[in-house]
Amino acid sequence: MIIIMCKTSEIIVLTVVLSALSLIVHSATANPNNHRYNVGDPVPFFVNKVGPLNNPSETYYYYDLPFCRPDPLVLKKESFGEVLNGDRLTNALYELKFREDKTRETLCQKKFKVAEVAKFRGAVVDDFYFQMYYDDLPLWGFVGKVEQESGRLGEEGPKYYLFKHVQFDVLYNGDQVIEVRAFSDPNHVVDITEDVEIDVTFTYSVIWNESSTKFKDRMVKYSRASLVPIRRQIHWFSFINSVVIIVLLMGLLTLLFMRRLKNDMRICADGDEEEDKEVGWKYIHGDVFRPPPNLSLFCAVLGTGTQLLTLVFILFGLAFLGVLYPYNRGALLASLVWIYTITSVIAGYTASSFHNQFAENGWEWSVRLAGILYLGPLLVTVLILNIVATGLGATAALPFGTITVILLVCPCVGIPLLAFGGVFGYRHKSEFEAPCATKRYPREIPPLAWYRKTPCQMFIAGLLSFSAIVLELHHLYASMWGYKICTLPGILFITFVILVILTAMISVGLTYIQLSVEDHAWWWRSVLCGGSTAIFMFGYCIYFYARSNMNSFIQLSFFIGYNACMCYAFFLILGTISFHASLMFVRHIYHAVKSE
Repeated sequence: MIIIMCKTSEIIVLTVVLSALSLIVHSATANPNNHRYNVGDPVPFFVNKVGPLNNPSETYYYYDLPFCRPDPLVLKKESFGEVLNGDRLTNALYELKFREDKTRETLCQKKFKVAEVAKFRGAVVDDFYFQMYYDDLPLWGFVGKVEQESGRLGEEGPKYYLFKHVQFDVLYNGDQVIEVRAFSDPNHVVDITEDVEIDVTFTYSVIWNESSTKFKDRMVKYSRASLVPIRRQIHWFSFINSVVIIVLLMGLLTLLFMRRLKNDMRICADGDEEEDKEVGWKYIHGDVFRPPPNLSLFCAVLGTGTQLLTLVFILFGLAFLGVLYPYNRGALLASLVWIYTITSVIAGYTASSFHNQFAENGWEWSVRLAGILYLGPLLVTVLILNIVATGLGATAALPFGTITVILLVCPCVGIPLLAFGGVFGYRHKSEFEAPCATKRYPREIPPLAWYRKTPCQMFIAGLLSFSAIVLELHHLYASMWGYKICTLPGILFITFVILVILTAMISVGLTYIQLSVEDHAWWWRSVLCGGSTAIFMFGYCIYFYARSNMNSFIQLSFFIGYNACMCYAFFLILGTISFHASLMFVRHIYHAVKSE
């Protein structure tokens, strides 16, 4: 029966994975035929947003600064993922027709009031940049610059300048755009240090050059933008460091742990009563398979952890297929929403099927908890951060329509899938086959030394696993909250697999140590020890923020909020992996206990 259940679970997971992949690949793959132009054809050009360089989450509408603006303003109809990503694409006065050079073309003439000059000066002080899109290719530039004038006689303090000329360098191959770059000319600036009205003429130039790069490879330039050789060395050093830790840990377990375990199992097999007294874990065989307290919550943790683990592997699959690549606007966030919704069936099935192995009733509550255990805190966090972003006028604020869509997806799609998985798990339920019968009354757990208690074991387990991934974790945070581009999904995947292996190995070792002192309450402890790595991850994110140049309230809010959600997800994932590894180990060793 267990084999049938395992095969059924594998079929459900495989079906969900294939469905998610087919849905997202179909909607996210670009068609090169949509990017072909004749000489003189207009090419889509949109301005997107502006924001301080040190605070990636703090971005505002492009025309929040008094740039030259068209009349009327037309917002591009954006996809669900673009809205989640904070993109707010709008039309512009720039005209970059295909293969038409322009020199000092006038964009507009403006007379800035004192308040507008002060607004631009504030943007220059905060090192504001702008982002635009040309033929779906991103380009960036700075609003202005600061120069220290302390060396000039009679002048004190810095001088602030606004760039009034932008040069666009565009590369093409045949009838397709390959690359575009924007340069703010430092020789064409206007002084905005004083609060006075000024007249400014904004201009731009366009220079076209031929390239041999093929259209399908035009995103490679963006992928390699931040990977200088030292970064690659650090990636490999992180990988080698993780492998060394695994080898050392395996050697330690082999020498100290496996030798003791084999000796214990030999004593059990011989049945020598004098020597049998040394085997502490044998005496709790009647309690070790006793269901844990708060069974419904425990099952919900396993269900949600399995769902999130499936989501992670699907995301890696999309990255390897080339669907998730740098500057594929909103593809990652949209994928997260839809994959999480679709995989709700896995959470329901796992929670229900595990619960029904111990109890006939109450599985419905396990399924409900699995539905809200992660989604509930996540939605509360998103709504709070959305209020903060709305109050400050940032582009990260989600429109009412997008919020409505997200809230409708859960009851209309997620809840039915969750319920279907729960019912399916109930209909195909099986009994928990324990190697040893469980006694009616639990055995009293003897007093434990402080280093054998849960907090100390959580610290040891979390620290060992965290030390193997800390360097790669730095790259992940730099990609999420900076301008570094994560373009090596293979290394990231290997690091994740190493983390999974380490978590399983450490969990097995700590569970054996716990059972050796006749402590049979290993169920929840295995989850807590496995998930404790996430606590160290969150601690490192605080350290990362303290060492960075991020400083605004909105950036702090988004950084803490979303990192807390991410670390909580890893807590559930690693806790689930840790428990299943311990369960396999406990079943194996108690098969050797002679029936009495």
